Parts: sequence; structure tokens; C-alpha cells
Amino acid sequence: MTAISLAVPYLDTAAEQLAFSLTPERRPAHAVARVDLGGGLSAELRLLGASHQVFAGPVTETVACPTGGEPEGDVESLPRATRRRIAGWGYDFASRVERCDAAGFRRRVAALRALGAEGRADTLYAVFPGSPDAITALLARPAGGVPDPRPGWDTWHVYPQHRQIVTTRTRLEAP
Repeated sequence: MTAISLAVPYLDTAAEQLAFSLTPERRPAHAVARVDLGGGLSAELRLLGASHQVFAGPVTETVACPTGGEPEGDVESLPRATRRRIAGWGYDFASRVERCDAAGFRRRVAALRALGAEGRADTLYAVFPGSPDAITALLARPAGGVPDPRPGWDTWHVYPQHRQIVTTRTRLEAP
């Protein structure tokens, strides 16, 4: 998919605002991409004004700025790592917040722009208004990949005002 320029402001403005949820509540999306992860598993990558949501098999992952509509106790701070069993599936999630110096930030954002420019069918990539560096990108990882053969997805959330990049990595394992 080619890069999408959104005409809506992004709702989360710093890595510390991101929260994590596995509740299957569908949120309004600005862009959606459906991708094949192999083995009969597909994923729906969803770009939110408040970051991202992915539906894959029995899993619904939301990493976003809370909107206040989530059930009490369902939303938690963005974990560095978590493993869960969801309807028999193994779910493995990790996140990292990078705080970059100016040169490092430019290098990392240039690499993400290149990902968006490739026009890949397994990628959902958007730039929010206000800064060409305000990027959210999702990349599907089909089963059988290297170095991890499990299907899943990677995401990047860029906060140029703080030179922060949040990277998440999710992998699934069939029952």
C-alpha cells in the first residue's frame, strides 16, 4: 500500500499516552488493509487517529491513546512484553520506546518513509498533518518468515515533537 496522507490530527502526541488492550471492540479506522498471514490466517490492519488496531484470528490488539470508551480495567499501560493464550492461540507482544538524538531520528524516519514508499500490499502507512515525520506504519509478517517463522505484525508510531519512536512486535502461534 502506498503512503496515505491523513487530513485528521493524531490523537496521541507522546509515547507515554499509548495504552494496550485486547478487547475485540472495533474502533473507527481512517485506513484498513487486509493481508494474508499464511496457513489460512488473515489480518486486518487498522490505522486509528489514536494509533493502531489489528484483528487476526481470535486476537484483537489495540495500541492507542485511550478514548474513555473502554471497559474499566481493560486498558493497561503499554507493556514492554506480554505473552497470553487467547482462544488457544499463543500471543506474544513486545514494545520499545526509542528516544533519538536529531541525527538518529532522521535516519529512523527515513527508513520508515522508504517502507511507505515501497507500495507493499502487506503495509499500512500514514502521515498525519502537522509534520511529515508524524508517521504510523503497520507491516504484516506472514508465517515462515526469517528470523521468526510465526505470523504476526510490526508497528511504528513516530512522535516528532519528542523524537520518540514506539516499535511493537506481535507474533501468533496457532493452537
